[in-house]
Amino acid sequence: MYFLEQDAHLLNDSDNDILRIHSLETFGTHDGPGIRMVVFVQGCQFRCLYCQNPDSIDIHGGTLVTIDELVSKALKQKSYFGKQGGVTVSGGEPLLQRTKLIHLFDRLHENGINTCLDSNGRVLDDHTKELLERTDLLLLDVKHINPEWHKKLTSLNNTTTLKIAEHRESTGKPMWLRYVFVPGWTDQEEYLHEWAKHFSGYKTVERVEIIPFHQLGKHKWELMNMKYELADTPSPTTEALENAKAIFSSYLDNVTIK
Repeated sequence: MYFLEQDAHLLNDSDNDILRIHSLETFGTHDGPGIRMVVFVQGCQFRCLYCQNPDSIDIHGGTLVTIDELVSKALKQKSYFGKQGGVTVSGGEPLLQRTKLIHLFDRLHENGINTCLDSNGRVLDDHTKELLERTDLLLLDVKHINPEWHKKLTSLNNTTTLKIAEHRESTGKPMWLRYVFVPGWTDQEEYLHEWAKHFSGYKTVERVEIIPFHQLGKHKWELMNMKYELADTPSPTTEALENAKAIFSSYLDNVTIK
């Protein structure tokens, strides 16, 4: 399942007309505004301890699907999207297939369909910037503000994620921030303050989503014979979530608990 950092290019350098996906969701309401078709791509460099889809990590897994097929599916659902909905590409990590997504987003825009990208912000290069220019809304998952805790949680640092947030802010294009609240891992009050304060001056952040940790992905880890480190971690209490929301809200507007 695991792959070397230098192998990440394999997903991006192949045929631009074909995307490697994990799954597809229609009538999605949790990944961006309105009703959306959500494309979950295959491949991720992060190793989040709470990953709900560990089967999406392997860059060789998933299914190959053409851009034409995805656009065709989106067009069939377009009447349900309304003014707010559209297509969201989530993961896995979409930026590992950024050049392909440039092509997909161009095609979607040609057909008047809104585009949304849900990313952990692992890759920042010229192709990422091109894709972000074509991204109507960026959902950026900032797992932890502290570099050491971020690495404990994901196995990688948060430097590039924060740089992508900074780049998005510089473009003036809208962004939602997402934060998975995990007891014992991402609930430290001092870091909640630091996280929110870091983004407090951003003008492009339209919404902040606090996502409560749950055990729904545990069975997948077990099926894959992988050790699930958070097996004994409880879901957060309502009181803890409301406290986190209050802290975030002291720096940022439109904070919500998912």
